[in-house]
Amino acid sequence: MSSAPRKTDTDPAPTGGSTTHFGFQTVPEGEKVKLVHEVFEQVASRYDLMNDLMSGGLHRAWKQTLIDWLNPPRGERAFAHIDVAGGTGDIAFRLLERAGPNAHVTVCDINSHMLGVGQKRAEAQAFAGRVEFVCGDAEKLPFPDRSFDAYTIAFGIRNVTHIEKALEDAFRVLKPGGRFLCLEFSEVAVPGLDAIYDAYSFGAIPKMGKWVTGDAQPYQYLVESIRRFPNQERFKAMIEAAGFARVQYRNLTGGIAAIHSGWRL
Repeated sequence: MSSAPRKTDTDPAPTGGSTTHFGFQTVPEGEKVKLVHEVFEQVASRYDLMNDLMSGGLHRAWKQTLIDWLNPPRGERAFAHIDVAGGTGDIAFRLLERAGPNAHVTVCDINSHMLGVGQKRAEAQAFAGRVEFVCGDAEKLPFPDRSFDAYTIAFGIRNVTHIEKALEDAFRVLKPGGRFLCLEFSEVAVPGLDAIYDAYSFGAIPKMGKWVTGDAQPYQYLVESIRRFPNQERFKAMIEAAGFARVQYRNLTGGIAAIHSGWRL
């Protein structure tokens, strides 16, 4: 277990209406989307750098492991993929580099600033016609039922207000036989590593964020949001509750991150 506890209790709740967490703060549910939007608006142009800071650069290898486990088809078969909360296109481009010529990726993100970064990168990498960028909410995706062969979300699901709704909508938009994969920071499972990771997370990341961007607060929120996210077994149970079968996970770097997989059968 991590030496900095994964928060389950919240600060005293604001009076009136439902509440949720924003990092270690308790806020009205209706405010979380706006607050998260503001965080990513501030860091959109430096999002990959942000992930480098938070993971020590390991996020690049983790994302490649995600693509390896997905193993998209490399032949002529059509393959419709959705990457949610992936506005900068990092997962989408990795998939298109691996998949066959008839693979198409829809990148859906609630933040238009993130999508703008991804669109510019797609143009620079000549992926026109193989990827589209759509503004939408992970809890209510703007796509018909059974639209996609696979669904990925990397470092995004912990930022939604209702994780269970995002999982249910992931199930809805997948075709029967479709695959769900989620890469997310998780709970350290190696004794000794947890203390080192906590010291780095809370002591170094916000300071580096301030040095790079001039503002430590977005990075403080992101570190806190990791500690609030369900651990591997709890998240596995949530995926199963949404209807997915054959759910399993793989720890990465001692559980600092984990990939969860499930199938719509």
